[in-house]
Amino acid sequence: MTAGPSTTQLLHDAREGDRDALDRLFPRLYDELRQLAHAKLRRHRPSETLNTTALVHEVYIKLTTGENPSFTDRVHFFALAARAMRFVLIGYAREQAAQKRGGGQPHLTFNEALGTTPTHADAEAVNLLALDDALNQLARLSERLAEVVELRFFGGMQHEEIAEHTGRSLATVKRDWRRARAWLYHTMRERPADASPDDRSGTDDTSDAETANGG
Repeated sequence: MTAGPSTTQLLHDAREGDRDALDRLFPRLYDELRQLAHAKLRRHRPSETLNTTALVHEVYIKLTTGENPSFTDRVHFFALAARAMRFVLIGYAREQAAQKRGGGQPHLTFNEALGTTPTHADAEAVNLLALDDALNQLARLSERLAEVVELRFFGGMQHEEIAEHTGRSLATVKRDWRRARAWLYHTMRERPADASPDDRSGTDDTSDAETANGG
């Protein structure tokens, strides 16, 4: 029996405009997208109407509607899925917050949001919209650090996958994750928005300007 095309081949064909390849991709990647969506909704549910299946379908529609998809391989696909999932979740959260006029917003702990080691401050809750706002602030200071958070938190990607996707070393990715997580943690506790995204516990002396420029 002849084996069908690989996922990589289907991704390539879809990028070249093959809509049949795009249709065949969905069942191939559905389970992984569903696991990712389930993990996000287990932590926070921005709307009672949004379930795992609905989130997966909305993300897939965002990825495949319009011009030919731009993803080049599986890792790139899930990197784009991370951004699409962020937009969908934030969209639902904003709608829910508007309906309730500021009340009953979705919440998650610092530990859940950023993977920090629990401390006395971790019991304090932060909502999904606050995380998004802080991530936008971080992006203005360093797109590189913000990208790592997006891929880790919304995309569920491991350090090795992020290194593969971005072309950076594994050591750089791990360092960037530490710095971004520390900056977000302090910012979400009302740290000044223009504070530098540095890792005060680390030994790296790379300047923020170099970090923002991919140095």
